[in-house]
Amino acid sequence: MGTRQKKSSPEEAHRTTSADLAPVVGANLRRLRVRRGLSLEKLAQSSGVSRAMLGQIELGRSAPTINVLWKIARALDVTFSALISVHGGGGTQVLRAAESRLLTSHDGRFISRALFPFDEPRRVEFYELRLGPRKRERADPHPAGTVENLVVTAGAVEIQLGKETHHLGVGDAILFEADVPHSYVNAGNREARMYLVMTYAEAMI
Repeated sequence: MGTRQKKSSPEEAHRTTSADLAPVVGANLRRLRVRRGLSLEKLAQSSGVSRAMLGQIELGRSAPTINVLWKIARALDVTFSALISVHGGGGTQVLRAAESRLLTSHDGRFISRALFPFDEPRRVEFYELRLGPRKRERADPHPAGTVENLVVTAGAVEIQLGKETHHLGVGDAILFEADVPHSYVNAGNREARMYLVMTYAEAMI
């Protein structure tokens, strides 16, 4: 009889997520949580992420999905990059494609690549997004004042904002306030590729 594999949690990212991100996210999460005087239980209540998962993330044992990271960032009132950044660096930096750090959904069909150095939290972030065929990625509301500016470079995408649906083809761009639930939808049979600029309110770190 073969060895039974442990079933992964839907809060855990696909194995294609960069493994070296787990300890970075864990250390940042613990530092930010302690700074705000929050227990794991209180953060679990405010974020909607299970206490067990938060504990595993802090220990560097689990890589959370993109959506889980957004929930944690919103509960802590910090930018996304505050959770994935390593402090230090500066000057000119080249970000090699072969050395990319990837964040994914649970099934691995939504992939985000940060196109900025992981040296410090920042108010403006730049991402490459890839969305698999027939895939929908739902995003919870981001903190008030967060704006997304997205352009499609391959395939076609629907952006759903509440009751609004916007259809985007190659070269089409959209700018919207991301403090409402929103979804990225690829109804086609080929992977869609997008570039996203995320801008946060001045008050956020």
